[in-house]
Amino acid sequence: MLSMVLAASPVDPKSLLETFGVLGLFGIVFAETGLMVGFFLPGDSLLVLAGLVSAVGPESKLNVDLNLAVVLIGLFIAAAVGAQTGYFIGQKAGPALFRRPDSRLFKQEYVDKAQHYFDRYGPKTIVLARFIPIVRTFANPIAGVGRMSVREFTIFNLVGAALWTVSVTVLGFVLGKTIPSAEAHLLVIEGIIILLSLIPSAVEVARSRRERSRSRTDVAA
Repeated sequence: MLSMVLAASPVDPKSLLETFGVLGLFGIVFAETGLMVGFFLPGDSLLVLAGLVSAVGPESKLNVDLNLAVVLIGLFIAAAVGAQTGYFIGQKAGPALFRRPDSRLFKQEYVDKAQHYFDRYGPKTIVLARFIPIVRTFANPIAGVGRMSVREFTIFNLVGAALWTVSVTVLGFVLGKTIPSAEAHLLVIEGIIILLSLIPSAVEVARSRRERSRSRTDVAA
């Protein structure tokens, strides 16, 4: 089961961390939160894995040395600057940013999903979106297109960046400290991480299907 989950993941967090190290970790988080082409990057699972590796140290058998304090500070800065960049891209480009045909790296449904959260939660979406894959990538430029004030966006951005990076990374750190021989079970833990990161998307898909079904029922009535 876990092997199937790992195979379904578009990018392997362990390989990314081994290949690009701590600076690559920060760059990936920046890209996922600031650049629309970064939506496929495994933000949640990468953060948890970084926390786990910080906890077990050299025993992780990964060719990378991570310090929790450095990781937390760097991730917060990358997440905050990335989201702010996405906001300014949306503000500069305007609605034309999303007027493009669907492709492998862009689908209108991603924009619609993020817009749904704004319609429902308003500015708080900037915080909530941090914990929802894809939505956290597209929410920031949508806020810029929608002309949310820079001050308001920045406040919600900083709060969201802190909550997301600290909570998810510390979760990995706690797992590394509490699970016996965690370094020997990285594959299992990584699979669980990916499963957990998919839950918000699964819930959103189920909710969207219920709403579409309800709408069709209302029209038929």
